[in-house]
Amino acid sequence: MKKIIVLLVFIFLGNTIFAQKMMTRTGQIKFEASVPSFDPVAAVNNSVSAILDESNGEFAVLALVKAFKFKIPLMEEHFNENYMESSVYPKATFKGKILNFDASKTSASKKYDLEGDLTIHGVTKKIKTKIDVAPKDGKLYVSGDFVVKNQDFNIKIPSLVKSKVSEDVAISFDLVLDEK
Repeated sequence: MKKIIVLLVFIFLGNTIFAQKMMTRTGQIKFEASVPSFDPVAAVNNSVSAILDESNGEFAVLALVKAFKFKIPLMEEHFNENYMESSVYPKATFKGKILNFDASKTSASKKYDLEGDLTIHGVTKKIKTKIDVAPKDGKLYVSGDFVVKNQDFNIKIPSLVKSKVSEDVAISFDLVLDEK
């Protein structure tokens, strides 16, 4: 837990001291748990913070749960109050590593394995996924997607709406990292 806090402090203090770190505070995470014939259960968060240590591939992401925006305001209210309990669990985090990452060899877009610990709703699970890392104009464009299950993170869907919300939640992210 202390390691996560230290890493998040770096996110908010900037990179003036740490030249090998790249970061963003304007990353995007989208999720979708829609089922056919019902209103889309989808949201986007455009204020995601992330930091990458180019020297070793360590990677951390922080998303405030209340920053997810829905097209239907009532759905957003239920998401925060009933499902995600954002007053109790205000953030979702990822802490892990981009495997075999070598900043000196990022001259072209490349796929990497990303693995680490994803914490949502107070529950931490290991995940592994493929990501794209593309350098452009001194920045790194990092994107990827993965699927989680509500039940794996103790997110309870009431039986009244269970048929309207997919158990599988598709999560995608787009981050533009640069030196600040």
